[in-house]
Amino acid sequence: MIRDITYCVIGAGNGGMAMAGYLAKSGYRVNLHNRTLNNIIPLIKKPIISLTGEETGFGILNKVTNNMKEAIEGSDIIMVTIPAMGHYSMAVEMAPYLRNGQIIVLNPGRTGGALEVYETLRKYGSSKDIIVAEAQTFIYACRTTSSNSAHIFKSKKEVSLAAIPAIKTHYVINILREAYPQFVAAKDVMETSINNYGAIFHPAPTLLNSGHIERGAPFEYYTEGITPSIGDFIEKMDNERMEVGRALQVETISAKDWLYETYGAKGDNLYETVQNNPAYRGLQAPKGLSIRYIFEDVPYSLIPISSIGEEFGIETPAIDSIIRIAELITGRNFYEEGRTLERLGLKDLTVSEIHQLAKKGTIDKNSKEVVA
Repeated sequence: MIRDITYCVIGAGNGGMAMAGYLAKSGYRVNLHNRTLNNIIPLIKKPIISLTGEETGFGILNKVTNNMKEAIEGSDIIMVTIPAMGHYSMAVEMAPYLRNGQIIVLNPGRTGGALEVYETLRKYGSSKDIIVAEAQTFIYACRTTSSNSAHIFKSKKEVSLAAIPAIKTHYVINILREAYPQFVAAKDVMETSINNYGAIFHPAPTLLNSGHIERGAPFEYYTEGITPSIGDFIEKMDNERMEVGRALQVETISAKDWLYETYGAKGDNLYETVQNNPAYRGLQAPKGLSIRYIFEDVPYSLIPISSIGEEFGIETPAIDSIIRIAELITGRNFYEEGRTLERLGLKDLTVSEIHQLAKKGTIDKNSKEVVA
């Protein structure tokens, strides 16, 4: 059965392979784009993705290409699964080829992704009527198992999503519902950005287990990598994230409660909840430190949270310590390359102006607040 929606999946990594395979298996026309041609040659020769795990079977792709114009042409929904560090250059590349009515969904946006992509499309001349949305997290826990296959460990029960403009959020969710009924509406993209749990679960456990990871020692990333003391530390990071959210008048939920809502995992603290999460069992730690858990999640998840905190006078010592360790280990200046308030266009804005930008994509300068 061919369903009446054409998807384009951007990125043939862990998430992109699982998503493209699932959508194709479900009967949708699916184009798969990957910037590096060598990584998709096997799929070009045989455009079939086999799935194992929670979803089993195979999906036949409509098109596999490294040409952005070919990939998004004729697509109704563009599902972006590449790391956040690629969002800007991707938006620049696709801007000339977009058409009215297309929907771009960042899976996920990390912190500020939809704002960055929306602004970049306008900056590079796309005046088309485009909706940019972001998911608060990726819908699967998954891994690629070969150049033509992926394993889905578990699908999340619920994932928040918001669009720019926010008035289109329910429209996007209704279109996605047939394929992904897990998507639920958030108030705006600030809510999905602040409730970014990759910021909590990725950089700190990676850096605090960096010796084992760099040696390539095999261990389960979450259940073995998050010990009681590491669990306590990332709960401190999570409390700082929620305090920043409260300053922005964003409804936040703790990482511990999110694990319960998403996976049904329970525990008296974050460590116990992680240990009781069946979706995390079997997920192995990465082999080496050149991974998105550092090079994506530090500059595109932690930096914006820290930057917002500084703007509103909120101290974030646990988050800042992980940023600093990441910089010292990698030799990179993540504040220079990351999503600071200046890069997101949020510098010197009031809370209401930030939400106005998140909801509409613009700020009404005539209604700019005046402080007496």
